[in-house]
Amino acid sequence: MAGGRQAVRRPVFIGVCLVIALGLLLLMGRVLAPGGWTGWEVLLLLAWLGTLPWTALCAGNALIGFGLRLAGRSPASLDGALAGPPDRSTAIILCLRHEDSAAALRNLVPLLDGLEAAGAGHRFTLWLLSDSQEAAAVAREEAAVAAFATLRSQRLIPVRYRRRTVNHGFKAGNVMDFLDHHAAGHDYALCLDADSEMTAAAVLRLVAMMEADPRLAILQPLIAGRPAATAFTRIFQFGMRAGMRVWASGQDWWQGDEGPYWGHNALLRIAPFRDHARLEPLPDGSHILSHDQIEAVRLHAAGWKVRCLPDDAGSLEGNPPTLPDFLIRDQRWGAGNMQYWALLRLPGLRPVGRWQLLQAILLFASSPLWLVLLLAAVGNVATGGGAATEAAALGALLLANWLALYAPKLLGYAELLFWPWRAAAYGGRRAVARGALAELVFTAFCDPLVMADKALFLLRLPFGARPGWLPQNRDSQGVRWRDAARLLWPQAVLGGLSLAGLLAGGGTAWLWGLPVVLPLLLGIPFAVLTAHPGFSGRLRRAGLCRTPEEVG
Repeated sequence: MAGGRQAVRRPVFIGVCLVIALGLLLLMGRVLAPGGWTGWEVLLLLAWLGTLPWTALCAGNALIGFGLRLAGRSPASLDGALAGPPDRSTAIILCLRHEDSAAALRNLVPLLDGLEAAGAGHRFTLWLLSDSQEAAAVAREEAAVAAFATLRSQRLIPVRYRRRTVNHGFKAGNVMDFLDHHAAGHDYALCLDADSEMTAAAVLRLVAMMEADPRLAILQPLIAGRPAATAFTRIFQFGMRAGMRVWASGQDWWQGDEGPYWGHNALLRIAPFRDHARLEPLPDGSHILSHDQIEAVRLHAAGWKVRCLPDDAGSLEGNPPTLPDFLIRDQRWGAGNMQYWALLRLPGLRPVGRWQLLQAILLFASSPLWLVLLLAAVGNVATGGGAATEAAALGALLLANWLALYAPKLLGYAELLFWPWRAAAYGGRRAVARGALAELVFTAFCDPLVMADKALFLLRLPFGARPGWLPQNRDSQGVRWRDAARLLWPQAVLGGLSLAGLLAGGGTAWLWGLPVVLPLLLGIPFAVLTAHPGFSGRLRRAGLCRTPEEVG
């Protein structure tokens, strides 16, 4: 039955995306065609064609997801309640590498206490899986673990600690080593990162759903951001949360049992994961960095289900505290996702699995195309092209593209505003509207900076640029001006040169370019301001971009 539904839904989804892409392409034709075609305009069109798959995907998922949520329908048929304590044993695995172990362990206390209070503690064991290597970090970690184990020694859920001395395969290797050598007696594994927080109710729901479906190998809920100290994180994750709800609802509608996996805050069925998600090195001998999605598609190929539950209740993570930290994390993800080019041709993968790998590539590969669009537009204006362009057509194109690209978060905000009881969790409709407006302004500044950074990093990647396997900075002490300048000077130079080219062309072209050029020019003060403790404190006190965890 499920396969029959997907056989109908997937062509419908493709049709929706094609209509969106065709509409945007026709609008671009109306903008470029008057006055004949210059070489710059041909380049503009080719780059535009490359960006359309991602833009159409955003709008298609959002429109379907919004419709489902507005109708009160859950697109994932994963509803179920836990009738009693779980029948199977679950290992809670927390991966550590040069982290603030004491803070990570504190985050686990509500989950462990909640499981014990629910009468389910006897079915869980906590495993701390360390890949730390630096002597000082190992000493701090071992002291924190020993103190935590002593504190929990009289409680029901056992605490186990294992540290690898050789970090073969990074995090994926750490998890697989545990499954190979320490998972005896466990049926499921709840995979957590050092910044993860989950409630007992959310975990028990995942376990109940896993027990109800013996073919389910991974169950991945959405992950919302924890209440954050810095303005950057606070505003960023407010928009991400709104967008992910409708995106995931639409995506689940057509992907069904071949859903995504994001590597943490997820429940794994140990036996099939161990049998089918083992990652060998790439042809050049390097290890796979972005392990999660290839693990999912291999389970699809083996006939196992991977489901995404479009609900973030009780599932939280920490996000990078500053723009520089966010860009560094993006570079690490980008390096991993670009490795998927070598995996697209793997034998036996299902079509949706190959698409998910390609989608992960497009998430980053579209950035160089947007950079080409910017440079081609500037080149066209500076050389006298585009004089016949109609302002109305250009405005319609830019508005339509903006609506399509940001449809997930725009419709996520619309959902909150449409249902008062949902807005109440954020402090009411007025609070949602204020937060949405602030986040859209924030995004208008942030996205050109992120686009340029991704593009420049990917251009350096073939020449050996690597972000390395670094622990994520989870705390902010602000961003110094010189650090922001060292990271963001290329964006400022790009913005300055682009503005000069637009001004050289005369007319009003520079005004049309300001939404992209101005953020590039102001990236350095933007990074400093959004990490500044004083500014961040004022936003918190004003209640701007509050989340349900803060309100409740």
